[in-house]
Amino acid sequence: MKKTVSLLLFFAVLFAVILSFASCYGKEVNKAYYYEYFDTFSIISDYSGSSKRKFEKNALRVEELLREYHELFDIYNEYEGKNNLATVNSMAGKGAVKVDERIIDMLLYAKEIYKLTDGEVNVAFGSVLKIWHNYRNEGKSVPKRTELLSASVHTDINDVVIDKESGTVELLDSEMSLDVGAIAKGYAVEKIAEALIEWGLESWVLDVGGNLRVIGTKPDGGGWRTGVKNPTPTENEPYIAYYELKNEALVTSGNYERYYEVGGVRYHHIIDKDTLYPSANFVSVTVRSESSALSDALSTAIFNMDETKARELVDKLEGAVEVFAVLANGERIELKYSESK
Repeated sequence: MKKTVSLLLFFAVLFAVILSFASCYGKEVNKAYYYEYFDTFSIISDYSGSSKRKFEKNALRVEELLREYHELFDIYNEYEGKNNLATVNSMAGKGAVKVDERIIDMLLYAKEIYKLTDGEVNVAFGSVLKIWHNYRNEGKSVPKRTELLSASVHTDINDVVIDKESGTVELLDSEMSLDVGAIAKGYAVEKIAEALIEWGLESWVLDVGGNLRVIGTKPDGGGWRTGVKNPTPTENEPYIAYYELKNEALVTSGNYERYYEVGGVRYHHIIDKDTLYPSANFVSVTVRSESSALSDALSTAIFNMDETKARELVDKLEGAVEVFAVLANGERIELKYSESK
């Protein structure tokens, strides 16, 4: 067995995407880089042609929001002077916890996504995901099914009680825990994008761990062209799809960046709620929509579905949603919303 470390590969791919963004724009682009938030590498870019001083001022505001959302949605670490999701998890079965309104709103959105995806995205699935997280960190073995089944009985989202009026969250099951990995980053990026729009800023690109959210267009009215990584890249085909983004988001979920191997078998981080083991239908799912929150959630949900169910989900969505996916057998499919809706 060997533990696979893919962080350098991720940075290399991300850098290639950055280059593709920068190469399509002649003016100097202001950029800021962060390594501290959401356990990933983030880049914020201003293509508007504004001064470096103005960019730095706004970049500080963006960084502050990144920090706030990171700390609020952190399920592993608590922070002095605030109740976050780690606090909520630590209080499971012990009563309601007063939390920031942004946690309330995110969890309410998560419940909407749960219904939309027929439970494929479940923030109450933490008891199972925590087991996989621990085994992945150790990198030596795979959880037994009995262990996973025992944990799975503590994943009922109805046991997550949200009281918006009082600003509290309560986990009724003392052995349950929240895991918002499928939704928190995309939700935070979308809220930050909304803030930029409120500030009157355009021609900005947020890239938080490959979660892309474009604000407005380039000054000439064009979009930013970016590519979707080939899960099995070749010299002739490093990317398998290309998009020109304008005021929208693009998010990819894949099995090739966060995984470990045991006995020559790869175990990635996207866990099927039915089998309790890594999903096996897809290799990569990319979702383009007007919302980073929606794209992030849908990319995980579809990854956990078979092709038929994925098509049914996309068909019932409202608004512009486009999916590009690679099946386990290597077949590539595209799913698009209906213009007639």
